[in-house]
Formats: sequence, C-alpha cells, structure tokens
Amino acid sequence: MSEIITPALVSLDEPLGTDKRAVIDALAARVAASGRASDAAGLAADAWKREQTDETGLPGGIAIPHAKSPAVREATLAFARLNPGVDFGAEDGPADLVFLIAAPDTAAEEHLAVLSRLARAFMRPDFTAGLRAATAPSDVVALVQDAVSENPAPAAAAAAPAASTTELVVDGHPARIVAVTACATGIAHTFMAADALTAAGKELGVDLVVEPQGSSGYKALPQQVIDDADAVIFAVDVDVRDEQRFAGKPVVRVPVKKGIEQPKLLIDEAVSAVGNPIAPRVSGSADTAAAARAAGGSTSIGGSVKRALLTGVSYMIPFVAGGGLLIALGFLLGGYEIAFDADKILGASTLWNLGDTSLIVYLGAVLFKIGALSFGFLVPALAGYIAYGLADRPGIAPGFVAGAVAAFMGAGFLGGIVGGLLAGLAAWWLNSLDVPRWLRGLMPVVIIPLLASIFASGLMLLVLGGPIAWLTKVLNDWLSGLTGAGVIILGIILGLMMCFDLGGPVNKVAYGFATANLAAGIAGDTRYLEIMAAVMAAGMVPPLAMALASTVIDRKLFTEPERENGKAAWLLGAAFISEGAIPFAAADVFRVIPAMMLGGAVTGALSMALGVTSKAPHGGVFVFFAIDNFWLWLLSIAAGTVVAAFAVVALKRFARRRPVETVSPGVQSVPQATVTA
Repeated sequence: MSEIITPALVSLDEPLGTDKRAVIDALAARVAASGRASDAAGLAADAWKREQTDETGLPGGIAIPHAKSPAVREATLAFARLNPGVDFGAEDGPADLVFLIAAPDTAAEEHLAVLSRLARAFMRPDFTAGLRAATAPSDVVALVQDAVSENPAPAAAAAAPAASTTELVVDGHPARIVAVTACATGIAHTFMAADALTAAGKELGVDLVVEPQGSSGYKALPQQVIDDADAVIFAVDVDVRDEQRFAGKPVVRVPVKKGIEQPKLLIDEAVSAVGNPIAPRVSGSADTAAAARAAGGSTSIGGSVKRALLTGVSYMIPFVAGGGLLIALGFLLGGYEIAFDADKILGASTLWNLGDTSLIVYLGAVLFKIGALSFGFLVPALAGYIAYGLADRPGIAPGFVAGAVAAFMGAGFLGGIVGGLLAGLAAWWLNSLDVPRWLRGLMPVVIIPLLASIFASGLMLLVLGGPIAWLTKVLNDWLSGLTGAGVIILGIILGLMMCFDLGGPVNKVAYGFATANLAAGIAGDTRYLEIMAAVMAAGMVPPLAMALASTVIDRKLFTEPERENGKAAWLLGAAFISEGAIPFAAADVFRVIPAMMLGGAVTGALSMALGVTSKAPHGGVFVFFAIDNFWLWLLSIAAGTVVAAFAVVALKRFARRRPVETVSPGVQSVPQATVTA
C-alpha cells in the first residue's frame, strides 16, 4: 500500500497546461511512464469521460479527476500542484491541488479502501495546507502515505467551532437525519460527501448518520436508526442500494457534489421537509418499510431472503412491462395470429424487401418479437437479481445462469426463485472467504461466477429442476381447472393482495405471479390473461378511489395537500400506478387501507367473473387495445373505485382515528419541524 504514490508521480509547480484536459493528459502520462498503466491515452480518455459526466473541482482549490480503467495495472495516485491554478468546475475558482486517482477496473477491495481514505483526507485543512507547503515530491508522498494508512497521524488540534446559533429541532428533540452518499465510481466523492455531511451535522447540532455506498461495498445502517430518523438525504449520482429500507421518509435528493459543497443547506432542507406534507418521500409503503426492517439485520436469514425476493421481483418487472407492451403493440398492428407467424415473417422479409407481407404486419412482427425476447429474460432476471439481493454484484452472473437453466427445464417462476437463492447464497459464501491477496482481484470476475454457477445451475439441472417443473405443471393445471366460484374467489384474493400495501411485498407477489405467467397466457391459456386483467384493474382502484373521495364525494374530510394529491391521483390511477394512494395511506393507514382492500376485492372478483383478459402487464387504460372486453373491465374498476371511495369516507366520518405512530411501526407520523434560536 505504501507504493500507491511515488516521487515520480508528483509534479510541483510545473506547467502542465492551461486547461483541465491538458492536466489530466499530463498526469496520465506520468502514471504510464511509471509502468502502472499500459496506455496513457486510454487512462486519460477514461478520466476525461468521467470528468465530462460530472466535473471534479471542489471548494478550496482541489480537483480529483478519477477513473476506473482497464489500462491501469495497479491503484495509483498522481499529484500536481499548479501555479497558476486550472479551472475544474468548482464554484469558488481554479484548482491548484490536483490528484488523478487511477484504479483498475477490477480493483481489489483493499485498494478501493485506500483511495476512499485519501478522498476523506481532502476534507482536512491540515492535509491540504501540507500539500501547498511541500518543498519536494517526497514531502507529498509522506503526507499521502500517512493519509491513506490505516492509522493516520492525528491532525493538529483545531479551535473548537463556535456553537451553532440555530438548533434544528423536530418534536422537541434535535433533528435525526440519515444520509446516503454514492458517486458513479464510488471512490472519491462518495466519502468526501459523507464526511462533509457528518461535519455539518455536528456543527448544526443535528443527529446525522451517513451510509457511504462505495465501490468497496457498504455497511448498511441499522434499520432501527433509519426507522427513528425524521428525514433522509440522498446525495447520489447512482441508484441507492436497497432504497426500500427508507420507504415513507421525507427525502432530499441531490447530486453527490452538492453533499460536499452545501451540506448545511441540505440539512436545512431535510428538516424543513419533515413538516411539509407535500414534500417528496421515498417511494414504497409501510409494509415495504417493515419488510426492510425485518431484513435490516445481518443476523436475520429470513429477512435477508425476503429482501432478496423483493429485489428480484422489482428488477424483473421492467422486462415484463416493456416486453408485454411491445407484444400488445405487435398484436395491434399484426393481429393475434402474429404470435405464430412472427418468426416466419422476419425470416422471409426485410424492411427493404417485404415480399407479400404488408409494412404494418411486418412492423407488428418486429414489435412482437422484441417483446417476446424481452419476456425471455423474465426468469433469468428474477433469479439474477434475487442473487444480487443476497450477494451484491458477485451474485448477478451465477443468478442469471441459474435462471436460464430454470427456464430451460420448464421450472418457471418457482425455479427462478430457487435458482436465484442458491446462486446468491453460493456467491455470498464465496465472497466471504478470506483468500490470499493475489487472488482477491480474481474473485468477483472469475472465481465466484464460475463456482457459484456450477453449484446453483448444477443442482437445478441434476436434482431440483425436474421436481420444480412438475410442481409448476400441477399448479398451472389446478389454476386452469378453476371454474365458477373458484374463479371469483381467486379474483378476490388477488384484489386484496394488490391493495394491501400499495407497491409493497404483498402487492409485488400478486403482480409477480400475474406477469410471470403472462407469456403462458399469450401462448393460449386465457386464464392467465384473466388474472393479468384482474391484477391490473385492482391495482388501479386505490389512487382512483382516493381521488374520487378527496375531490368529489367529501372534500372537507381531507386537507388541502391531500386534495391536491387527489387531483394527481386521477392520472396515476388511470395509468396503474398504485403508489398514487400512498400519501393518503401514510397519513391514515387504518382507515384508508381496509377501504382500498374492499374496493380491490370487488374489482378483482368482477373482472374474473366477467372473463376480461389483458395481454399487457402495465399501462392501465392507455393499453386499451390489449384488453378484451374493455368496457366490462372499466365497469369492474368503476365498481371497486366507488365502493372503496364511499368506504373510506364512511370510515373517516364514523370510525375513531388512532394515532398512526402507535399502531404501525412501518408508517411514520409527520411531525411539525420547528426552528428555534
């Protein structure tokens, strides 16, 4: 680790060019000249690409261009002190201290940890002052080696900051805030933003805890800390991992650099959001948060499995939704027979030589085929992201392979679940092994995918695939045999599940069951198309019912923000976005949710009883062309919406309200934030 920087990689007051591209090129050339990169131009190009995505200039005359690059042989730092400084995009002017952080694209965890420690050193005034005072390259090397060591020398004691004149208080206690920081590479900005927010929280008297999600992994905050928080700050340039843990919390979302440059402003905005009923909130329901809470502890195997299953379903849905809509459009253009003729049409015709095929039919075949191929990823994607939920990125490859094997054997949705769990557990165990240093770089890209794939896919092929395929066939045969009252009961169950948690785990189970079997429905088993229609119809009821209740039936029962949310819920409901009802449920869960479940049950039962079918998995009324008996389907939705709306109005008028915070740990009250001098 002491070799991460050498005197040959240090430039003090040398002219490297008048713009940042020239400086990056010069530092990349130094890295290559030292033998640490195979291609200076390749490294410079990767760092420049990152720079164009988000400029790396920081307040205080600092710039940290960085990149993961296949041209880099080992993690390296190159440093330049510039006179005059060069503009790297910081608001306070040019940078005179420039670090090029070069990491291999397969950087080992220990290297990434070293680089993250360096990033944190930038937030120390004594470190930057030492760099500006250095008289020789060896001085810089000594400073950096101390900064990246596991036990850096303590900084000189600074004067204690003046006590904050403004205390941010929520319900009589200092505001409790949790934050997540993450940048595209997960090396520098991630940790600098974390430290800036932490320091600002201490200065403002706020209880603030940060979860940096870097390339070397992350340590999840205890779920209890998240549950107790008043608000969340997401200073991120990428998706937050396991975001459902924060469901329902008021949230401030900004790019990661803003966490470095304006941490106090973000804290002020987060506290203000607590008392604002229309402030953005992390999507998800009370039950989603409860599920995340159960999965939060590393000791809970059941919780981890539940979280992984939810992750798999969440990532699977876009494949199904996009593919289903494409298939529906294919039917619209080419007719339903396109399902049998698409391959023949595409094999015999081209856009420039249609032959006997019309252009419309040809385009229908194209859309249908793209949709069918998207559907082909359903089980592999489910398995792959279940494995990802258990083992992070090392689990994706073996999970996808296990899912492909499950699909090959006809094990379907159940096989994908089993294969994903096996692959994820295998990858997690392999990743936890203490292997020699020289082997660590090969683990995530070679060893884990190989061994976990052999284990999970081998078990599926040799042992488990056959029995799961048999069980899947038995369940499908039972479902296909349902008639009369059995069909209606199934519709009631699906309707209740869709409205129970408005996008949470129960909702996802029902929706996942419908979408996973949609391909079988398109292939000819209309019962699955009926299930898809019932599930989508029931999922539209909550936002439509709350819109009807809050804007038409009895406006006085709802606050002004709720009435505004009700106006938006009309469109959300029409588009099958159940989350449009979450603001109402979060404020009054024990009167809203039962009413929504009643309406969903009515809609599900009617839709199944009337034999409505849908070949599209999403889109609501906007995919009318893919829904047979469309007007009967609308009738089912209207009936459930009216029942749910009048039920919630009745409950609000006559049922005693209980405080939300005392009855549902997953639903947070919305306390009034105050600012006191």
